[in-house]
Amino acid sequence: MQRKLIPWAMKGGLALLDQGVFAGSNFVMSILLARWLSPEQYGMYAVAFAVLLFLLNFHQGLMLEPMLVFGSSVYRDCLRGYVKALLLLHVGISLAMVFGLFASAAIIFKLGPASSLPGALVAVAFTAPTVLLFWMVKRTFYLKLSPAPSAIGAILYCVLILGGLYFLYQHNRISTLSAFLLMGFGSLVTSILLLAYLSSRLPPSANPPSLADTWRRHWRYGRWALAANAMMWVPINVFYPFLSRFSGLAEAGELKALMNFAAPMLQACAALHTLMLPYSARVLQERGPAGVSVLLKRMTLLCVGCAVPYWVVLLLFQGPAFRVLYSGRYTEVAYLLPVVALASVAGSAFFGPSIVLRSMESPRLIFAAVAVSSCVAVAVGIPLTRAWGLRGAVWSIVLSEALAFVAAVVLLRLKARRFSEIAPTLVAVPAND
Repeated sequence: MQRKLIPWAMKGGLALLDQGVFAGSNFVMSILLARWLSPEQYGMYAVAFAVLLFLLNFHQGLMLEPMLVFGSSVYRDCLRGYVKALLLLHVGISLAMVFGLFASAAIIFKLGPASSLPGALVAVAFTAPTVLLFWMVKRTFYLKLSPAPSAIGAILYCVLILGGLYFLYQHNRISTLSAFLLMGFGSLVTSILLLAYLSSRLPPSANPPSLADTWRRHWRYGRWALAANAMMWVPINVFYPFLSRFSGLAEAGELKALMNFAAPMLQACAALHTLMLPYSARVLQERGPAGVSVLLKRMTLLCVGCAVPYWVVLLLFQGPAFRVLYSGRYTEVAYLLPVVALASVAGSAFFGPSIVLRSMESPRLIFAAVAVSSCVAVAVGIPLTRAWGLRGAVWSIVLSEALAFVAAVVLLRLKARRFSEIAPTLVAVPAND
């Protein structure tokens, strides 16, 4: 037992270090920009970052999640050829994203020249391809459950962007566009180094998958993961453009300042998700439906067990936290931090059933769960945000996250019950169910 526990503890620690350093870099960058930019400029950064997160969710559903599932099962013996196919797919998807962003920016600018959204879309267009490449390359190391190189890459990325940000500040070049260009530069340099290391370590593939076969498998799995991730983006990020429209960019910046406190916990759960998804897929392949209930409890308790202590400590020191991080700014919205904590704990709990459903190749059910919560966020959240501004947006996020968790648990239990009746194992679970 101890022989198994120690390696897993080390890998889990490295995964948390990897995600913590990477997320911490972006967190510190966001905090510094909140201190150095005007509220309106920071609001524009918040809107642009929300767009980047939407593209990340798109890329994750179509590329990253299928990679973690198929790379640890179907393609585990031909990883070199599989990674080459993934890189080609990434190039094609990136070109489509860049074209779509520039076209959208041009159309929006034509319709409303005073809008800040075109500038945000242009900033993201320059950055998204390399940032998404960095995310994909980092996760290839998790296919063999070896997060150490990815953690080293995260440290290098941290040095590059924080050092670059300080340089820009010293030379009075800080802006939304320069911050995004810096993220893109750090991602590109780190990705090149990680790819070079990966190329030297992966053995030649005897039967590499074709590009068409890789795309078919990813699309069959990813079409529902893509829809689910798009819906998961809605509950939090949809309120940035709404707030900027109803109450101005300054309130969008205030929401970003509040949600910055939830970001470390979200990234910690994402790190556990990345590490646990291949493990969960293997457990279910070996134990079948009998492993579903055990995995659900373990994954949910693991994620919630990380979230609760974090928020207890933060809420006890929320006054000093706002003063230290924001240099006395945004203290007028500190009273909403306990509400953000409720949303964060509910969102962390959602990762539990989400991991199990993804490992069962059932992103369709995740889509169903988050579609319910996202529809509530839009139907209830828009009028609340219009009437109450920031306060209405934050309470709408709480409601949405709680509904997503409840719906995911119910759908997972229904699926587990059905498969325990019709099949002894989950080996033959259809990929599109």
